[in-house]
Amino acid sequence: MIKEAVIKLKGADPLLFLGSEDKNIKVIESHFKSNIIVRGDVLKIKGEEKEIEDIKKVVTQMLIELNKNGDLFEEDVKSIITYNEAGEFNGDNVDLDQVIVFTKSGYVKPRTEGQLRLYKSALKNDIVIAIGPAGTGKTYLAVALALSALKNKEVNKIILSRPAVEAGEKLGFLPGDLREKIGPYLAPLYDALEDMMPSEKLRGLMDRRVIEIIPLAYMRGRTLNNAFVILDEAQNTSPMQVKMFLTRIGVSSRVVITGDITQIDLEPNQKSGLVGIQSILKGIEGIKFVYLDSSDIVRHKLVKDIINAYESINGNSVETHDDE
Repeated sequence: MIKEAVIKLKGADPLLFLGSEDKNIKVIESHFKSNIIVRGDVLKIKGEEKEIEDIKKVVTQMLIELNKNGDLFEEDVKSIITYNEAGEFNGDNVDLDQVIVFTKSGYVKPRTEGQLRLYKSALKNDIVIAIGPAGTGKTYLAVALALSALKNKEVNKIILSRPAVEAGEKLGFLPGDLREKIGPYLAPLYDALEDMMPSEKLRGLMDRRVIEIIPLAYMRGRTLNNAFVILDEAQNTSPMQVKMFLTRIGVSSRVVITGDITQIDLEPNQKSGLVGIQSILKGIEGIKFVYLDSSDIVRHKLVKDIINAYESINGNSVETHDDE
């Protein structure tokens, strides 16, 4: 049965993907019978269903190779087709529509139902607030979404921020100047970026301030236009800090806020801004709350057991009542 499919080259330079004089795509056309039409960063394929699936696998691996090596040549495409025919291709079950971004080591896609809800919500809403326990991939997925938006030229820059709140440790007792003191709080954001991008490319983007990683306090007074903005560990913000952050958002910007309301490091008499906005912002069009739970944990298998054990003692389970 003849079918049609559309493949979007997420975050890839179409010229590099197609190759000099479209030689890369011609290799695919010469090997398969399907009709392939290229329009900018979109491939339209018409052919037999099985062959379309094979072409999707080849295209996925081509995108992985391009993002890993920075270039792609005819011989690479021929090798990919050969590996696919031999059953050695590791992307058999990849749904390209669910790939968020291709990285230096492969690609990032939702791995659980909760992550899939987060991904779909971020495509439809300007502000998404993801609440869930440690290990559910909230920060990692948010960074992937930001990189995807930057690569696809949907935004001009990425701003990643965290509140500098101590988890059992006082800043004043840590060595070094302010930059060195706040470094550990921002490390998870650096880690996520370095996992997805070559170090030299990341340094270049940060030097040009295309990507900024800053403490939340440094957001005051700024207006962020055409940016993808992430506020991580938002459970450690005050109500006024969350309000300050949200009112920084300018034209054509998108926001993801992440946090775990079972791990609040504020003083006992301080209220968490993340807890408060659940009722304040509920029902506003363009703002979506996504709740993740222990079933979405993607770290070591014991992390899920640890989270469940603490919840059974403290009664701190997070309700999963995503607003529609």
